[in-house]
Amino acid sequence: MSLFNIFKKTSTPESGVEKTRQNLFSLLKKVVLGKSQIDDEVLDRLEEQLILADVGVETTLRIIKKIENRVKTEKYISTGELNKYLKEEVVALLQENTVQANETNIQKPLVIMVVGVNGVGKTTTIGKLAHYFKHSGKSVILGAADTFRAAAVDQLTIWAKRIDVPLVAQGMNADPSSVAFETVKKGKEENADVIIIDTAGRLHTKINLMNELNKIKRVMQKIIPDAPHEVLLVLDASTGQNAFQQTIEFTKATNVNALAVTKLDGTAKGGVILGISDQFKIPVKYIGVGEKAEDLRIFNRNEFVESLFKEF
Repeated sequence: MSLFNIFKKTSTPESGVEKTRQNLFSLLKKVVLGKSQIDDEVLDRLEEQLILADVGVETTLRIIKKIENRVKTEKYISTGELNKYLKEEVVALLQENTVQANETNIQKPLVIMVVGVNGVGKTTTIGKLAHYFKHSGKSVILGAADTFRAAAVDQLTIWAKRIDVPLVAQGMNADPSSVAFETVKKGKEENADVIIIDTAGRLHTKINLMNELNKIKRVMQKIIPDAPHEVLLVLDASTGQNAFQQTIEFTKATNVNALAVTKLDGTAKGGVILGISDQFKIPVKYIGVGEKAEDLRIFNRNEFVESLFKEF
């Protein structure tokens, strides 16, 4: 059973991307203003608007090149077809890099290490993930290994109590690797289905960050040799191009293999999903579309694109 189906009644894909969709509609109106055919000027306008929409330069150029090739082949295409072409290219781009979530047959225990800078919604995402897994009938254990900030430990403690799952915590300034070790040990001893480890995100100390994350992975592997099975990078969609830089730094520090993009409902910068997924070849697995525990969705590229282009 998918996360989307479980929480279908709480919010809709359309509401989650409303601001991004409005931004796209405004973008396309500017591109085709006063034009009846797709020509070089229209493509130049589209390129500029996609970059402004935080799709990213490299991804924008890929999209423009593909549309340009189609225009050359088919000749004299009206601007009324531009949205159709753009939609098709966005779908094709996302199809190149996707993940098929199979939450009913997860590895046991599934160890997830969550990374990301402060303020992106990392701890909240962990709470929502734990809520989802528990409602899927899975047993969950949380580890508060972001010991650099007392608020991070406190926040995860609140989430653990709210959704009634066990938490391993040793307080502020404790050794993060020690917390991770004890969490994985407890999870294995208690035959837990899912173990989720929070970590600190201090990009101003990049070398220390890399060393810390590597140490956490090493100590977890003493208990479960192939842990962590998922390194989930949490990004805030509203930060736009800053999310690109964060992805660069964290992929240098550790083997990120999944993304969660938060606060999608509150920004017009949803285009960042396209650029990051394309440029880093890391699948977007989850999107946050609200504040409630239920407002975390498994990313479905088809639903995302359909919602994004609805009414066009």
